[in-house]
Amino acid sequence: MPRLDRLPRILRSTLLTFPAQVNDTAPFAPLQMPLSACRLAIVTTAGLHVRGDTPFIGGDPTFRIIPSNISAADVLQSHISLGFDRTPIIRDLNVTFPIDRLRELASGGQIGGLAPNFYSIMGAMRKTSRIEKETGPAIAERLRNERADAALITPT
Repeated sequence: MPRLDRLPRILRSTLLTFPAQVNDTAPFAPLQMPLSACRLAIVTTAGLHVRGDTPFIGGDPTFRIIPSNISAADVLQSHISLGFDRTPIIRDLNVTFPIDRLRELASGGQIGGLAPNFYSIMGAMRKTSRIEKETGPAIAERLRNERADAALITPT
Protein backbone atom coordinates (compact mmCIF):
# COMPACT_ATOMS: atom_id res chain seq x y z
CA MET A 1 0.00 0.00 0.00
CA PRO A 2 1.51 3.35 -0.93
CA ARG A 3 1.74 6.14 1.59
CA LEU A 4 -1.47 8.18 1.68
CA ASP A 5 0.43 11.45 1.35
CA ARG A 6 1.84 10.27 -2.01
CA LEU A 7 -1.57 9.56 -3.56
CA PRO A 8 -3.65 12.06 -5.51
CA ARG A 9 -6.21 13.78 -3.28
CA ILE A 10 -9.23 12.07 -4.89
CA LEU A 11 -7.75 8.59 -4.38
CA ARG A 12 -6.66 9.42 -0.83
CA SER A 13 -10.20 10.58 -0.06
CA THR A 14 -11.68 7.43 -1.60
CA LEU A 15 -9.48 5.19 0.53
CA LEU A 16 -10.16 7.12 3.72
CA THR A 17 -13.94 7.02 3.21
CA PHE A 18 -14.20 3.45 1.87
CA PRO A 19 -17.30 1.88 3.46
CA ALA A 20 -15.59 -1.14 5.03
CA GLN A 21 -18.09 -3.73 6.15
CA VAL A 22 -18.12 -4.75 9.81
CA ASN A 23 -19.41 -8.24 10.49
CA ASP A 24 -19.81 -8.99 14.18
CA THR A 25 -22.11 -11.97 13.58
CA ALA A 26 -19.81 -14.22 11.53
CA PRO A 27 -19.84 -17.72 13.00
CA PHE A 28 -16.66 -19.08 14.53
CA ALA A 29 -15.90 -22.74 14.03
CA PRO A 30 -12.93 -24.02 16.04
CA LEU A 31 -10.85 -26.76 14.50
CA GLN A 32 -12.01 -30.24 15.43
CA MET A 33 -8.53 -31.77 14.99
CA PRO A 34 -4.92 -30.67 15.26
CA LEU A 35 -3.52 -28.62 12.38
CA SER A 36 -1.12 -31.48 11.68
CA ALA A 37 -4.14 -33.54 10.60
CA CYS A 38 -5.94 -30.80 8.62
CA ARG A 39 -6.17 -30.43 4.86
CA LEU A 40 -5.81 -26.71 4.12
CA ALA A 41 -6.99 -24.57 1.26
CA ILE A 42 -6.22 -20.96 0.43
CA VAL A 43 -9.02 -18.51 -0.29
CA THR A 44 -7.73 -15.12 -1.38
CA THR A 45 -9.10 -11.72 -2.32
CA ALA A 46 -6.00 -10.95 -4.38
CA GLY A 47 -7.71 -11.40 -7.76
CA LEU A 48 -5.42 -14.27 -8.78
CA HIS A 49 -6.02 -16.62 -11.67
CA VAL A 50 -4.23 -19.41 -13.49
CA ARG A 51 -2.29 -18.42 -16.60
CA GLY A 52 -4.70 -18.84 -19.51
CA ASP A 53 -7.83 -18.48 -17.34
CA THR A 54 -10.17 -15.49 -17.57
CA PRO A 55 -8.64 -12.49 -15.76
CA PHE A 56 -10.70 -10.57 -13.23
CA ILE A 57 -12.13 -7.19 -14.12
CA GLY A 58 -13.22 -4.49 -11.66
CA GLY A 59 -16.33 -5.40 -9.71
CA ASP A 60 -16.24 -9.06 -10.79
CA PRO A 61 -18.07 -11.10 -8.09
CA THR A 62 -17.07 -14.52 -9.46
CA PHE A 63 -14.26 -16.82 -8.33
CA ARG A 64 -11.38 -18.61 -9.97
CA ILE A 65 -10.15 -22.09 -9.14
CA ILE A 66 -6.42 -22.55 -8.63
CA PRO A 67 -5.28 -26.18 -8.39
CA SER A 68 -3.11 -26.71 -5.31
CA ASN A 69 -0.47 -28.54 -7.36
CA ILE A 70 0.12 -25.61 -9.74
CA SER A 71 3.48 -23.91 -10.08
CA ALA A 72 3.56 -20.43 -8.52
CA ALA A 73 4.91 -19.18 -11.88
CA ASP A 74 1.55 -20.05 -13.47
CA VAL A 75 -0.51 -17.93 -11.06
CA LEU A 76 -1.13 -14.35 -12.17
CA GLN A 77 -2.73 -11.35 -10.49
CA SER A 78 -5.30 -9.45 -12.53
CA HIS A 79 -6.45 -7.31 -9.58
CA ILE A 80 -4.97 -3.88 -10.18
CA SER A 81 -5.44 -0.68 -8.23
CA LEU A 82 -3.67 2.58 -7.60
CA GLY A 83 -4.35 1.81 -3.94
CA PHE A 84 -1.67 -0.87 -3.60
CA ASP A 85 1.72 -1.77 -4.96
CA ARG A 86 1.74 -5.14 -6.74
CA THR A 87 5.54 -5.31 -6.89
CA PRO A 88 5.98 -7.59 -3.84
CA ILE A 89 3.40 -10.06 -5.18
CA ILE A 90 5.02 -10.05 -8.62
CA ARG A 91 8.41 -10.75 -7.00
CA ASP A 92 7.09 -13.49 -4.70
CA LEU A 93 3.54 -14.78 -4.95
CA ASN A 94 3.89 -16.23 -1.44
CA VAL A 95 3.51 -12.71 -0.03
CA THR A 96 -0.25 -13.01 -0.48
CA PHE A 97 -0.71 -16.60 -1.71
CA PRO A 98 1.64 -18.78 0.39
CA ILE A 99 1.43 -21.85 -1.81
CA ASP A 100 5.10 -22.79 -1.45
CA ARG A 101 5.07 -22.23 2.32
CA LEU A 102 2.01 -24.48 2.72
CA ARG A 103 3.72 -27.18 0.68
CA GLU A 104 6.71 -26.94 3.02
CA LEU A 105 4.43 -27.22 6.05
CA ALA A 106 2.71 -30.26 4.54
CA SER A 107 6.08 -31.90 3.77
CA GLY A 108 7.22 -31.26 7.33
CA GLY A 109 4.02 -32.65 8.85
CA GLN A 110 2.94 -29.35 10.45
CA ILE A 111 -0.27 -29.54 8.40
CA GLY A 112 -2.00 -32.67 7.17
CA GLY A 113 -1.93 -31.72 3.50
CA LEU A 114 -3.48 -29.50 0.91
CA ALA A 115 -6.99 -29.51 -0.49
CA PRO A 116 -7.05 -30.17 -4.24
CA ASN A 117 -8.07 -26.61 -5.11
CA PHE A 118 -7.63 -23.08 -3.85
CA TYR A 119 -9.98 -20.16 -4.64
CA SER A 120 -9.56 -16.53 -5.56
CA ILE A 121 -11.96 -13.61 -5.71
CA MET A 122 -11.51 -9.89 -6.28
CA GLY A 123 -10.90 -7.68 -3.27
CA ALA A 124 -11.80 -4.04 -2.73
CA MET A 125 -15.41 -4.71 -3.69
CA ARG A 126 -17.93 -1.98 -2.98
CA LYS A 127 -20.92 -4.20 -3.72
CA THR A 128 -20.58 -7.42 -1.76
CA SER A 129 -24.11 -8.84 -1.89
CA ARG A 130 -23.38 -11.36 -4.69
CA ILE A 131 -20.22 -12.50 -2.92
CA GLU A 132 -22.17 -12.95 0.32
CA LYS A 133 -25.16 -14.70 -1.28
CA GLU A 134 -23.62 -16.62 -4.19
CA THR A 135 -19.82 -16.68 -4.49
CA GLY A 136 -18.98 -17.30 -0.82
CA PRO A 137 -21.50 -20.12 -0.38
CA ALA A 138 -20.38 -21.70 -3.69
CA ILE A 139 -16.74 -21.68 -2.56
CA ALA A 140 -17.72 -23.06 0.87
CA GLU A 141 -19.66 -25.91 -0.76
CA ARG A 142 -16.72 -26.76 -3.01
CA LEU A 143 -14.35 -26.74 -0.03
CA ARG A 144 -16.67 -29.12 1.87
CA ASN A 145 -16.95 -31.42 -1.16
CA GLU A 146 -13.15 -31.40 -1.53
CA ARG A 147 -12.82 -32.26 2.18
CA ALA A 148 -10.86 -29.17 3.16
CA ASP A 149 -10.72 -28.96 6.95
CA ALA A 150 -9.67 -25.31 7.09
CA ALA A 151 -9.05 -22.37 4.79
CA LEU A 152 -6.33 -19.79 5.07
CA ILE A 153 -7.91 -16.48 4.02
CA THR A 154 -5.39 -14.07 2.49
CA PRO A 155 -5.96 -10.45 1.43
CA THR A 156 -4.82 -8.48 -1.56
